[in-house]
Amino acid sequence: MIDDGGGMGDGDASAILIPLHEARSARLDQPVRFDRRELDQILRLYGRMVAANEWRDYAIDHLTDRAVFSVFRRASEVPLFQIVKDPKLARKQGAFAVIAAGGRILKRGQELGRVLGVFDSKLKLV
Repeated sequence: MIDDGGGMGDGDASAILIPLHEARSARLDQPVRFDRRELDQILRLYGRMVAANEWRDYAIDHLTDRAVFSVFRRASEVPLFQIVKDPKLARKQGAFAVIAAGGRILKRGQELGRVLGVFDSKLKLV
């Protein structure tokens, strides 16, 4: 076989092999994060609640085992609510949870949209 320099050689020069255990350990060393769609849903809810004068500040923590979006009424207080993404619980109770200030889990599930539904105001019969 004659290689005329058109890039049709044996291809060994462009192949880079990475051992699977190295790729997995590199992925495990990264903190858990909210992806773009999840953060978009959370920030839409946050915007609605700020407009309703319920929430005023937030913090996002990317930890090794979970990601947490904390909501505050004032920056100097403890969070009113925490929206948590914990991938280890994805197959059991659901990766997403809304936790109240006292540590009580208000809602847990597989889909973030349904979990955030706990903040939707419901009509009440008076």
